[in-house]
Amino acid sequence: MAPMGGALLGFREFYPEDCALRQYIFETFRSVASTFGFEEFDGPILEPLELFAEKSGPEIAEQLFHFEDRGGRSVAMRPEMTPTLARMVGARAAALRRPIRWFSVGEQFRYERPQKGRLRAFYQMNLDLLGESAIGADGEVIAALIASLKAFGLNEKDFRLRLSDRQLWRHFLASRGVSDDGAAGILNTIDKMGREPESVSREKLCSIVSTPVAEELLRSVKELSQCTTLGALGAFFRSNGHGAAMDRLREWEELFNILTAMELAQFISIDLSVVRGLAYYTGFVFEAFECGGESRALAGGGRYDNLVKKLAGTDMPACGFAIGDVTLGNLLREKNLLPRGVCNCDFWLAFDDVNKFIALRCANLIRQKGRSVLYSLVEHLSLTKQLKFADRAGARFAVLFGFQDETGCSGENLCVLKDMRTGNSRTISINSLLEECACLT
Repeated sequence: MAPMGGALLGFREFYPEDCALRQYIFETFRSVASTFGFEEFDGPILEPLELFAEKSGPEIAEQLFHFEDRGGRSVAMRPEMTPTLARMVGARAAALRRPIRWFSVGEQFRYERPQKGRLRAFYQMNLDLLGESAIGADGEVIAALIASLKAFGLNEKDFRLRLSDRQLWRHFLASRGVSDDGAAGILNTIDKMGREPESVSREKLCSIVSTPVAEELLRSVKELSQCTTLGALGAFFRSNGHGAAMDRLREWEELFNILTAMELAQFISIDLSVVRGLAYYTGFVFEAFECGGESRALAGGGRYDNLVKKLAGTDMPACGFAIGDVTLGNLLREKNLLPRGVCNCDFWLAFDDVNKFIALRCANLIRQKGRSVLYSLVEHLSLTKQLKFADRAGARFAVLFGFQDETGCSGENLCVLKDMRTGNSRTISINSLLEECACLT
């Protein structure tokens, strides 16, 4: 039979070294989330299609892997975790202590054209804070995102968090007579302005409002998008008499005071051109972008106060973010911030024929201490050959049994412990070796 082909388009294969690097990313994120007091949760990969259609509209089905199961139900492989989160929180809202701090690490699926940084199967790390409407919740989530990226060795020269506000945009549009229904379409247009020709943006605006209004909107939107400081935003809205917007800017000041107190303000750029295409966002929105290079989006999120009520019938303010493993992994690899090698061997046992069974007994005892042990399954190998295998396996230590002529070690209760990183060796008892296993970090 002819050999099978590779993985399906847009899906990845993870060899052991790839799994180890993936696990490094996940465990780093988990560690940061736990320092902020977030608890891990998970949900089913397969969900009712209507859960995602209710959140994003029926057209979302074109972007999903969905099918009818044997029971005649329309189901989909989850493209994101937020709807599942909303459903789960809503189901137990009365019993959950607020604020709810949950995070997840899981695989998601989207049926779209694969390209660099975007695949059909990918992992996403989500962190969400629910049940709190205060600005402090937004600050906490933003701080957790910055801390997560810093934990991988990235700094303010590597990424920036672009901060915007859909509520501020709605105040702006309301002052120009745009209804809530019309605001959604205009915000989607604004979100794409940096990626589309101005003529396309003008045409989209003209399909929502009259041409004169569209021209004025286009001018004002460009002016507002160029405001990159709180002072510039204040001057813009004062000159246009936006009382509600000025009230909102006081909340902006509070958020910046929070981030400044945590010494994180240097990571923030005000960028009103960031709107986030997902219509469920209701307040502050943000995206973490790579500085320079391809200027890739690394993460995104914001406040979504109405989604839990929409999907689960429970009024629950919320904010959160998601980090994808693909673009983050690519950036860390390019900046040489991923571990160069993964050591999955704490001890390599090398032994001569006389001491074989003593070494095997010792291997069992070391493994009972929770440490990894490897040794050659081929017999009658020289010490030199076995030490080469130890080095190739990335072992932290080699433990030598026998080889008296070469090690000077004799006695069935003794062995030589060799540090493979420094080359230093010392003779110790097997009992002492087992005690050191328990203290190894």
